Amino acid sequence: MPVHKLVEEFKIDPSKVFDYLDSLYDNIKRVENKIQSFITIIPQETLDRYVENLIKENKHRIDNLKLFGIPIAVKDNISTKGIRTTCASKMLENYVPPYNATVVEKIMREGGIIIGKTNMDEFAMGSTTETSAFYPTKNPWDTTRVPGGSSGGSATALASGEAPLALGSDTGGSIRNPASFCGVYGLKPTYGLVSRYGLIAYASSMDQIGPMARNVVDLAILLSVIAGHDPRDSTSVPFVQSVDYVQELYKLYHKEPKLRIGIIKEFFEGSEEPVKKAATKAVDLLCSYHECQEISLPFSKQIIAAYYIIAMAEASSNLARFDGVRYGMKIDFTNRSWDEAFTEVRTKGFGYEVRKRIAIGAYILSAGYRDMYYIRALKLRRVLKERFDQIFKDHDIVVSPTMPILPPRLGEFFKDPLRIYLADVNTVAANLVGIPAISIPVDFYNGLPVGLQAMAKQFSEPLLLYVAKQLEDRTGFRDILAQP
Repeated sequence: MPVHKLVEEFKIDPSKVFDYLDSLYDNIKRVENKIQSFITIIPQETLDRYVENLIKENKHRIDNLKLFGIPIAVKDNISTKGIRTTCASKMLENYVPPYNATVVEKIMREGGIIIGKTNMDEFAMGSTTETSAFYPTKNPWDTTRVPGGSSGGSATALASGEAPLALGSDTGGSIRNPASFCGVYGLKPTYGLVSRYGLIAYASSMDQIGPMARNVVDLAILLSVIAGHDPRDSTSVPFVQSVDYVQELYKLYHKEPKLRIGIIKEFFEGSEEPVKKAATKAVDLLCSYHECQEISLPFSKQIIAAYYIIAMAEASSNLARFDGVRYGMKIDFTNRSWDEAFTEVRTKGFGYEVRKRIAIGAYILSAGYRDMYYIRALKLRRVLKERFDQIFKDHDIVVSPTMPILPPRLGEFFKDPLRIYLADVNTVAANLVGIPAISIPVDFYNGLPVGLQAMAKQFSEPLLLYVAKQLEDRTGFRDILAQP
């Protein structure tokens, strides 16, 4: 049942929350060992006690709570007070934050319940949720395949019915990629719209927390709760006020304005045939009502290189703090040099993919190479921003396949490491220029979901939700669950 209808039922009869948790945990027991969405699951007895207190403390204001009684899965790089937050890394295996991220505070303030912390690629570095230090998560539509990443656990928890809502984070497509591969909705908000306070950083100029859901209205509800200015986050945009995105969505939906849609030629041409076919079919549905035009995004091949140069450079700086003294796993420093102890902490604490990206980032920033790589990537980023500004003068949104490929088989990317980076080619542009982007499930091919990506200028989330709702109604993709 959609979240907005569940909330209505729970407000009429709060005891129904306990029945819903019973059914949810029964489903988790049935599917979790097959797909492994979670790193940490809160025991049901703990949540039952939490709900009892929630009802007592809010008995006079339950009607005002947007998420009353709704369990939410949270990606494991988002801080949760008293609940371990590992980033799917041995480095933080036993770390329990003493505070909540701003987004978690906002969810709890609206009566939401944190049901657990979802698996991910280690420190969000990956596109398959296979680089987790604990275990890979499997796609619930086909457990021999990856769910995408790095927010793979959040996507599979939704697709398999283990949670009705989820939070992910997106640095280069980490919400949209698994949303596409798992057949759910995922939104990367405008950079600065949602607070990053409490998000463990990967690449700070691109990281963004965002909502994931099984239908568009639920996605809008969660975005309404988590969006808004936060003085604790220096990148949070100060002029952004709280917005009811559900209300904004319905305003547009009832007016049905005709939009100018740009179709990114290079992203369609570079996609596998089944993906291209499914995405084209969805675009045809949009073009039957809206005005469409094919557009070109020059230097699209260079975008992926610029993204990884910037992301790895920022990662090497952000992860320098994990040294075993200030942060990270603890070892015995007795009678050992700093170099020896530091090397051991980093070698044992970080997995191969994280160590590789830190090393590449350090190389990029080293003397003699900074100008050659990092500064040139920043210049291309600026040119790309100017190109998108030009595009949005003539178009309201632009569309492309979310991912150029179908979900690969487990282990497939490890045979060809470059392929895992190139698979992000359609998604990284939105992070480089800070614009909102959404992945919308539009079709299946041989039982595997395919997503369409839509991007718009900064703070145009209502337009993206409007287009997603139109496609949702025309394709019938709403609360569709996998049966792993």
